[in-house]
Amino acid sequence: MIITTTNQINGQNISIIGIVEGATVQTKHVGRDFMAGLKNLVGGELKGYTEMMNEARSIARQRMIDQANQLGADAIVGFEYMSSEVAQGAAEVVAYGTAVKFV
Repeated sequence: MIITTTNQINGQNISIIGIVEGATVQTKHVGRDFMAGLKNLVGGELKGYTEMMNEARSIARQRMIDQANQLGADAIVGFEYMSSEVAQGAAEVVAYGTAVKFV
């Protein structure tokens, strides 16, 4: 599956199938959340949250790809992520784009 942030794929004529998306909400366990709170006092990267967001993006992207595959897509163009905090220590990540077929 080709995934690109651009709206075209060089050398390919495409036909739009439709919007595809995948989403997940991830949270950290209490121990890591407590350690992140301590890290806020001294500064630096919150590695537990970085790992959480990497995992969330991966899950959301795979769900989007699965949806595109179900539609028979050859590629996804205009790919983007969106994230938002839905509760303290919990984030929603959405991956979305336009599923296309090569013609």
